[in-house]
Amino acid sequence: MERHRHEQGVGRRIAQQPRHVMRHRARHAGAATIFQPERHRPRHVSVGDGGGGAIEGRRIGVAGAAQRLCAEIVRQGKRAAGAGRRAEEIQRLPAIDAEAMVAIDDQPAAGAARRQHEIEARRPGGSQQSRGGGGHAPLVGRRPALHKPAMASPSPEPFDRRRRRARRDRALSRFADHGFLTHHIADELLARLEAVDRRFSRALVVGAGDDRLAGALRARGMTVIVAEAGFAAARAAGGIQCDEDRLPFADGAFDLVISAGVLDSVNDLPGALLLARRVLRPDGLFMAGFLGAGSLPRLRAAMLQADFAGGGGVAARIHPQIDVRSTGDLLARAGFALPVSDGEALEARYRDLGGLLADLRFGAQGGVLAGERPPLTPIQAAAAHGAFLSEADADGRVTETFEIVYLIGWAPDESQPKPARRGSAVASLAAALKAKD
Repeated sequence: MERHRHEQGVGRRIAQQPRHVMRHRARHAGAATIFQPERHRPRHVSVGDGGGGAIEGRRIGVAGAAQRLCAEIVRQGKRAAGAGRRAEEIQRLPAIDAEAMVAIDDQPAAGAARRQHEIEARRPGGSQQSRGGGGHAPLVGRRPALHKPAMASPSPEPFDRRRRRARRDRALSRFADHGFLTHHIADELLARLEAVDRRFSRALVVGAGDDRLAGALRARGMTVIVAEAGFAAARAAGGIQCDEDRLPFADGAFDLVISAGVLDSVNDLPGALLLARRVLRPDGLFMAGFLGAGSLPRLRAAMLQADFAGGGGVAARIHPQIDVRSTGDLLARAGFALPVSDGEALEARYRDLGGLLADLRFGAQGGVLAGERPPLTPIQAAAAHGAFLSEADADGRVTETFEIVYLIGWAPDESQPKPARRGSAVASLAAALKAKD
């Protein structure tokens, strides 16, 4: 296995004791979260649901040098987006002219057809002969009217962007008590960053939750910009409000991009990874962690029993799940060099279902699937609680599992190690294995 030149063999791991956490073990990973929708949402919702290009982020209360740096990065991104739109308009001009030429060419043909019709109408019985096939054949056939084919409607997004922003804002007031999962991911990413033998100067934190991750990077002497989906959360972090798959920053603006606990609920994860790679300078580092496939098995079973108790079919209450083996392919497709993905299982113990729900809702891990799902009736809620408690250990607590996926990738650069050319080996592996026997 190849190792980046900045990576050391052993890195100091940060000790931490999250609330509820009993133990964790390393293994392959798994998915996201769930829940029934609430009818009341916070007032502060969102910002630009723009098109596919770069959009302008909303700058919220950044002071001093970080404010000026953030504004300059956004301005550069807007200029690049404007240039792309002008180039696209210029490329469309020949097609527009071609359609106009075809329309002009149709005008003489249409006039000749009308004159032919008038001649046939003046002849005795001309119209009947034409319809019967005994008259003159028409001089020019009428062309079908030009029309542009209807554009296919865009595929629906799996996550509701407004609901996601609102629920991240809702979690802000109690995140310190319930955000242990994001804190654990942030501490793990910081520990892995210590194993990289390189100094970073400008970092982008994607999805803050609170100041834990950004503050730790500032303590290491970095200039930090925060991109947060929630409006109130972005304001509290002094950052920019934008979705992770619509980053408004200029190419090559950062040498470190780091994200904790948010990429599992992004509508366009390949696009988000591509944008993260583009905003990195050559040989810049990308690190991320989020819930993966196989997470929350006790909760999923409880929700399934609740739907069965309702007798109305199973509702979609669980996020799409991302397998750890798929994330390496996504990194490679996004253009990252030396991609690495691995998983970790984190276990937490709960006295009842309400404690788990509180950690998910106020830890910004609640359900944000698009569309409406029926709320649980009292009978269904009782069935869910009973199914959850049926999995309790001897001490009455239920062990729930969170499968966490970690990603690491580097922006391509000529200085990075390259794989050897196939067939260039000078020693035989079979001979080496035989020698040991």
